Amino acid sequence: MTDKIIYPMGINLTLKIINGKWKPSIICYLGTHKRRNGELMRHLTGISQKVLTQQLRELEDDGIVKRTNYGTVPPKVVYSLTDNGYSLRQILVDLSIWGEHKAADLNKQGNNIEIKHCSKSIMNSN
Repeated sequence: MTDKIIYPMGINLTLKIINGKWKPSIICYLGTHKRRNGELMRHLTGISQKVLTQQLRELEDDGIVKRTNYGTVPPKVVYSLTDNGYSLRQILVDLSIWGEHKAADLNKQGNNIEIKHCSKSIMNSN
């Protein structure tokens, strides 16, 4: 039997699952369609292969991402979202839209904030 884990609120568990610089972006990009490792690397400019692999494994362990290995030579592995992943993705898209609006407001106040990829690029899902 494992020790009981207590979170102050449900959001604390959610934040634990998406904790990581790249996890929200991985979830959002996988929501548009299934992707291979190389496709994710191209979308996530600046991520290392080691970090991508680690974060994909963690998301898989948390039931957010599904890894399908086709057992071919050369190897073909495809990543997709689970049903839990799609429900979490919608929340992340909404947060992204909120952030874009907030950046626009802050820029009106003299800040210089740029959002590299707008939420429109991740809006269409399967």
